[in-house]
Amino acid sequence: MLEVKNLTVQIENKQILKNLNLEVAAGEVHALMGPNGSGKSTLSKVIAGHPDIEEIEGQILFQGSNLLEISAEERALLGIFLSFQYPTEIPGLNNLDFLRAAYNSKRIKENKSEIDRTNFQELVRQKTEDLGFSDSQKFLTRDLNAGFSGGEKKRNELLQMSLLEPSLAILDEVDSGLDIDSLKIVSNGIKSLFQAEEKRALLLITHYQRLLDYLEPTHVHILYAGEIIKSGSKEIVEQLEKEGYEKFIQEHSDKHAKSKREKFL
Repeated sequence: MLEVKNLTVQIENKQILKNLNLEVAAGEVHALMGPNGSGKSTLSKVIAGHPDIEEIEGQILFQGSNLLEISAEERALLGIFLSFQYPTEIPGLNNLDFLRAAYNSKRIKENKSEIDRTNFQELVRQKTEDLGFSDSQKFLTRDLNAGFSGGEKKRNELLQMSLLEPSLAILDEVDSGLDIDSLKIVSNGIKSLFQAEEKRALLLITHYQRLLDYLEPTHVHILYAGEIIKSGSKEIVEQLEKEGYEKFIQEHSDKHAKSKREKFL
């Protein structure tokens, strides 16, 4: 589904990602972990088409399309969804109107007729019930994220994802700032959407094991200094909880140093 090939990214003459390679297949859940500043959010933004990132080398292929050749809007319509770490508040833009515009854009792409406001309200009400939201009306009548708590913003992102039903969802620290109850609601909502459809895939950016206890990743990657230095199963997460990143960073440094010595000899 997603194939990242030799991706190198610079921002303001600083290299953030270096020859990064990653493959995500349908039905897989990939967890991307690493210290702050390692490039995790940059990778998510590059895949989604963030306009601030211009110096890019390599390829990003999604279902046969070269993402680096198309706009962020076109990527979204292809089925890529990015949940932001810090969702933006937009006063003056009604949340229901925003959701309906996004939903209808997808329907137009699929050559379907647009849905009217009344029928869309009923659809959203059903979605919020399915996601376990007890306060759906609050989400519909307020402006987009305006005055929302951290947990409400994350649940609103989940509602967007549930409506758009993306093929690939990239969730950037969706668990940050959530209490235990909110984490359960968000995790169960994600699980219900992606476990029901094996054709979908999930890329989770997180620092914490608690989210991965709910969502059970099929693959775990450690990103450090713009490179994936370790990939494997969920056992990596358990090692991180016990030992931190230092062991993996040291192993990578030793391997890199050995490779340089062998080339020199």
